[in-house]
Amino acid sequence: MSTVVHHVFFWLKNPSSKEDLKRLLKGLDSLRSIEIIKDIYIGVPAATEKRPVIDDSYSASELLIFEDLEAQRIYQEHPVHQQFIADCSSLWEKVVVYDVSVKELY
Repeated sequence: MSTVVHHVFFWLKNPSSKEDLKRLLKGLDSLRSIEIIKDIYIGVPAATEKRPVIDDSYSASELLIFEDLEAQRIYQEHPVHQQFIADCSSLWEKVVVYDVSVKELY
């Protein structure tokens, strides 16, 4: 069994809209109620130093930790996740997902 890290980046259609960002962050926060998620982190680009390898062009991000692939699959179909998509998908122009399988070293 391996842990799954699900990292999602969102680019708003109106990146200068504080109201749209607030709505997106509130929608992301609603995902906390999904009990299959082991851990969740939600935020915006950090004000770190600018370097060529840093992409801070996104508006918001969520990082979710799941026990395994099955838990991640259940999350995708969960009614709260589906409601988040229905409520917030009109806000973003682009979404990029990175799913990582993390195996424990023995």
